[in-house]
Amino acid sequence: MDEVEVHVEAEINPTESEEKVKRAVENVFGNIQVQVKPLTRGSLLTAKAKGLEALTKLYNLLRRERIRDAARGALFEGLSGNTITFYLNKQVAFAGHVSFSKAVAESPLGPIKVQVKCDDPRQLIDWLAPKTV
Repeated sequence: MDEVEVHVEAEINPTESEEKVKRAVENVFGNIQVQVKPLTRGSLLTAKAKGLEALTKLYNLLRRERIRDAARGALFEGLSGNTITFYLNKQVAFAGHVSFSKAVAESPLGPIKVQVKCDDPRQLIDWLAPKTV
């Protein structure tokens, strides 16, 4: 799990506050460097980080919220090769909590898309969301 790359992106709709979307991402990933690019409608927030430190806040939230089993399921569902892709509800993240969602239709303002690349994603999932039994 030495080489962990985290890539986060979230659309900022014209009706949303850029600062609130940034805060939603920071509530889950801590002090991550974000960039905002304009789109035809709204803009796109992207953030990248390397190392397990980028996932420490999410790690702690999963324990505080007691949703490790649900998180484990969502992470394994998004596992493909050496990449884990999952989606988080933007409004829930803004409130400082974690709620996994689908890519479309579940989150009215669109989800936060997260891609984590590493050499052993199964080991990463075991660290991030171990079985609670």
